[in-house]
Amino acid sequence: DKATRRKRAEELLEQLHLPLSYYDKGVNQCSGGERQRVALARALAFDPEILFFDEPLSALDFRLRKTLEKELKDIHRITGKTFVYITHSLEEAMVMSDRIGIMRQGRLVQVGTPDEIYNQPKDKFVAQFMGEVNVLEVDKAGEGKVRVINSGIELAAHKLPADFDKGFLVVRREVVRIGDNAADMANKLKGRLFNEYSLGSRVQYQIRMSEGATWVVERLRDERYSGQLDDEVTIGWQPEDAMLVAE
Repeated sequence: DKATRRKRAEELLEQLHLPLSYYDKGVNQCSGGERQRVALARALAFDPEILFFDEPLSALDFRLRKTLEKELKDIHRITGKTFVYITHSLEEAMVMSDRIGIMRQGRLVQVGTPDEIYNQPKDKFVAQFMGEVNVLEVDKAGEGKVRVINSGIELAAHKLPADFDKGFLVVRREVVRIGDNAADMANKLKGRLFNEYSLGSRVQYQIRMSEGATWVVERLRDERYSGQLDDEVTIGWQPEDAMLVAE
């Protein structure tokens, strides 16, 4: 009846941090963020078991998007509903998901928790989807070693599978050291520093390698490289911080 519907609507408005006066407000009178909340309230009114979200926050500004991310997480926890959330944003996927499914050309290629997908990608596609990475094509060079195919450089590999023949060594930008901080790393390469970007608490470096590839290194500000652009620099990482993956 009407009283029951009114009560349900008011409960949802409260859950979604909207004033009760919005019960009589037209959607065209709402802001972008309010419209998203109203749309969610309407969907929840039917008490569905599963809700499907197709990039609902993509058109919103940064601050509003971050606010609604937290609110959606809260609503998911409170309602206990299953949320299927489509996004091209790595950050949204990592922040909001209990489990992530990565799709490629209409096929599901890997499913796991955010930590599993990030730290144990199935292949190069998944590794690159989960953040900007440095990739070397390698083959097996001996016990515990791989060889970079286009340069012949040998590198130490962590837990090299017995059946590994050829694949890709993936090194995330945040595990790579630069300059003096790379001195004690087991794996080292040389290149030339050609760009530096300040990211607030972090600094990102772009290194041009001799074969033409570009490596990205990202460090905390207190580990900032003290040299100059166009310096020849050493970059390095520990074997256990890299991942071997298939194509």
